[in-house]
Amino acid sequence: MKIYDITEFGAKGDGKTDNAESIQKAIDTCSLHGGGIVKVPGNNIFLTGPFFLKSYIELHIESNARILASPDESVYSRSAFPGNSLEGTIWIGCDNATNVAISGKGTIDGNGVAFMGEETDAAFILKPFTEKDPRPHVFTPVNVTGLTIKDVTFTNAAYWCIHLAGCNDVHITGIRIKNNLKIRNSDGIDIDHSRNVRISDCFIESCDDSICFKTRREYSDYGPTENVTVSNCILRSSSCTIKLGSENVDAIRNVIISDCIIHCSNRAIGIQNRDEGIVENIQFNNIISESKFFDDVMWGKSEPIYITSYRRPIVDHVDGSQRFAPGKKRGEAGQVRNIFFSNITCRSENGIFIGGEKGRIKNIVFNHVELFINKITEYRGGLYDLRPAEGLGLMNLKTSGFFIDNAKNIQINNCTVNWGKNSMPYFRNAIFANRVKKVSIKKFKGRSAFPGKYEPVEINSFNGISLPELSGIL
Repeated sequence: MKIYDITEFGAKGDGKTDNAESIQKAIDTCSLHGGGIVKVPGNNIFLTGPFFLKSYIELHIESNARILASPDESVYSRSAFPGNSLEGTIWIGCDNATNVAISGKGTIDGNGVAFMGEETDAAFILKPFTEKDPRPHVFTPVNVTGLTIKDVTFTNAAYWCIHLAGCNDVHITGIRIKNNLKIRNSDGIDIDHSRNVRISDCFIESCDDSICFKTRREYSDYGPTENVTVSNCILRSSSCTIKLGSENVDAIRNVIISDCIIHCSNRAIGIQNRDEGIVENIQFNNIISESKFFDDVMWGKSEPIYITSYRRPIVDHVDGSQRFAPGKKRGEAGQVRNIFFSNITCRSENGIFIGGEKGRIKNIVFNHVELFINKITEYRGGLYDLRPAEGLGLMNLKTSGFFIDNAKNIQINNCTVNWGKNSMPYFRNAIFANRVKKVSIKKFKGRSAFPGKYEPVEINSFNGISLPELSGIL
């Protein structure tokens, strides 16, 4: 396979020259000759504005080579979402291509802080903008079949890092994503209207979602997000580490997430359905998670597992008018169903939360979920975070091991709830259920945070309940 070195096309690794034209010329020449390897040589920093990969090309970044996003906001002209200029731009792109790869031991640096405003204790302030948000997404492949990303380090994203939009047959393995934990919207990997995706053996730190599944309205022509596996990853997030939603206008289905570690995060696992699409047939297996409270600017309140379906608010943020279907002024919330958790160990400042509009959540199964709740930070507790939801936000509610509201067919099998030494007045039941139809609890072990004050299990307004084996309740 022929190799095309970007320096042979005029690229300068001085960290100052904008090499976009040289890099694009190397890619175009490689493509013209049927494909090959475009090499970014080591011991160089190549500053660059936007460029686009093409079919049958492997962008190979050698060890100690760095591609650095230009801090010049004026060079970013293409919006990351068709018809929506308010949520960032594209830095490295790829459109309608086949057999594309990014490889090597080098680094792709989004130069994120250069696009931020003032730094505060919790997060960077976002710069104001009017017609266009210039913050570049790092890599945005659109309608790419046969995409491989391996071994590369991504860092300092100003917005989403890897956004798979309408892609098929994707393999991401052995990569590192190290984003600034104060840059909001710096997702790790977003899987949007994409299918047949395998993610494995990755290390991801991000301020926003580490791995997020979604179906955005702007790319709705590409169908559901489905047939995805995530395995053997270590993840950290200041917001939600593994998230399904909130944007979901089609379907997110047939997903297996297994053998992962979530550490030092806000919300660990979240299903946040806020649009008319459905979430179904999802498995979480063999996961260790550690979550804690963060500042209110971050979505999530240390929920180790979070399952919700509420319609989004009419006014969400600057692009709120584009969130609803054409001609609609109010959204809908789709169903969340057939969700399975097995062999999950959680240490957290908060409990598991399940809640949604009537008829939206059903068939949720917990097998061998072990939960330990203890207050370890100075942030306020007694909260669940339902943002963004119509009429709902940060909710003052007692903390229970399992807090379940408005759901159907919930199974809790061989699960455990324990409380730490730092008990707070808002700690309550091991299991609290309200407006729930069909609850089955088998071989449960646990107690309330304050025995004698609260019952271990409190179930209100239910229809159909099975409590055959509660021998472990204290």
